[in-house]
Amino acid sequence: QVQLVESGGGLVQPGGSLRLSCAGSGIIFRFATMGWYRQAPGKQRELVATITGAGSTNYADSVKGRFTISRDNAKNTVYLQMNSLKPEDTAVYYCNERFTGSWGQGTQVTVSS
Repeated sequence: QVQLVESGGGLVQPGGSLRLSCAGSGIIFRFATMGWYRQAPGKQRELVATITGAGSTNYADSVKGRFTISRDNAKNTVYLQMNSLKPEDTAVYYCNERFTGSWGQGTQVTVSS
């Protein structure tokens, strides 16, 4: 059974930074393609960033240059470093494992002054 547990969300001012973490279990983590998605109120869930087992990354245009996805296979954890945060980044952020389609419970990120 795959379990993904996100942490690190919170309230931050515009221009600030946060780092999200997603700890995975029940999978061979080092081979897994992991992703971060987000869903704002009244909007569809959207891709933020993905990282393959080999470390190749992909980003939504809206976060390129501000967000960085990374992974630590020894800790079975994927991270999302978010810098220069904007109010429009406010959403619930979800971790995803592509092969099984598993999702975490989500963590709220609110960017507001």
